[in-house]
Amino acid sequence: MDPRLEHELMLTRRHFFGRTAGVAALASLLARNAKAEPGAVSGLPHFAPRAKRVIYLFQSGAPSQMDLFDPKPALDNRRGTELPDSIRNGQRLTGMTATQTSFPVAPSRFRFDQHGQSAAWVSELLPHTARMADELCFIRSMHTEAINHDPAITFFQTGAQLAGRPSIGSWLSYGLGSENDDLPAFVAMVSQGTGNPNDQPLYDRLWGSGFLPTKYQGVKFRSVGDPVLYLSNPPGLDGSTRRRMLDDLARLNQTRLETSGDPEIQTRIAQYELAYRMQTAVPELIDVSSEPEHIFELYGPDARKPGTFAANCLLARRLAERGVRFIQLFHRGWDQHTSLPKQIAGQCRDTDQPSAALITDLKQRGLLDDTLVVWGGEFGRTVYCQGTLTANDYGRDHHPRCFTVWLSGGGIKPGVTYGGTDDFCYNITRDPVHVHDLHATILHCLGIDHTRLTYFFQGRHHRLTDVSGKVVTSILS
Repeated sequence: MDPRLEHELMLTRRHFFGRTAGVAALASLLARNAKAEPGAVSGLPHFAPRAKRVIYLFQSGAPSQMDLFDPKPALDNRRGTELPDSIRNGQRLTGMTATQTSFPVAPSRFRFDQHGQSAAWVSELLPHTARMADELCFIRSMHTEAINHDPAITFFQTGAQLAGRPSIGSWLSYGLGSENDDLPAFVAMVSQGTGNPNDQPLYDRLWGSGFLPTKYQGVKFRSVGDPVLYLSNPPGLDGSTRRRMLDDLARLNQTRLETSGDPEIQTRIAQYELAYRMQTAVPELIDVSSEPEHIFELYGPDARKPGTFAANCLLARRLAERGVRFIQLFHRGWDQHTSLPKQIAGQCRDTDQPSAALITDLKQRGLLDDTLVVWGGEFGRTVYCQGTLTANDYGRDHHPRCFTVWLSGGGIKPGVTYGGTDDFCYNITRDPVHVHDLHATILHCLGIDHTRLTYFFQGRHHRLTDVSGKVVTSILS
């Protein structure tokens, strides 16, 4: 094609507005005023929000609900017996148990007690969480269609099992913007659990922006070296030189934006400026030396070790204080197909005290009321044993039909246990909650009607909850 004709064809109405918006964006960025960046969607929030931000404690690998939150003591008398066909009802099996000829019932070997005025049942593995029972809302009736890890985790992060959709944090960054001009609206951190050190990997696309502009993707904080790559100036380059270089680069990018109208160039301009401001904001954020000793004691012995779940929980509170919109902590190691009693005990030591400490810390600072905290994995675990059932050992396969998550703060009713499962912890008996329902409820707490936060892509308006999802009103305060 003639290059001149191709250039003329690019000058569509959308490119015109993209170019003029880019000029305004550049002027705003170079001015570096203190106002936080608004979202790209007008009219948000749709109604008064209860939460301003979300901290999502994602337990990658799928915690066993019947060993942590959903006790089934009657199964003690069925130990080793075959799971009735009427209960399994032809459920799809994973490749790990599809060739098993026997599906023996494996009751939990851990003790459960009721806690707080809410009388919530919590396993002995989670003593710190148990003490916070009256601040938590347990949903025992979560379910999903996904039965393998990657599509299931992708489903929880993006509302779709196939990769390529925006993550929930990106949707919120796009819709609500940032409360802090010097930090990303969306931050992700990953920690490795002690339960299963060889657990499946997590991919950067889980905090990606999908088809949204890349300015809305999450920023991953690392635990070694600079928390964000290239945050420090190279040797011999001082701050003033860096500023002049970025100003020149912004002008070059603006020239290219005016020529091509590519919105990704506008994103590049914005991200360079954010990175410059982060050079000051991030070192102050991660420097926890000013935290009093009782805070480290609250979060537990790993709180001073960068990259641990405890240290990340402390950083999550500091990020929440500074107005970061969506903070996602991924903790790997919950994939217990074998040696579950030993492995799950390690995972609980990693996460129990820090999770409870985060709720306590937020509450004592007056932040819990407008911070929504979510804890949970991608699916649950089977009542039947994977592999050989012994007197002290068992494993559990993936189970998408029912599992437990908990929420706290930010418009959620505390001290509630919602939903129920059958005597085998295999099927939901009341109040099912789908992944899209959870997403709709999270958005509702932030003042967003989930059906109205959309983005036009490839011929239709997409949303986080796809074409379904309903707000679980019974758990709202």
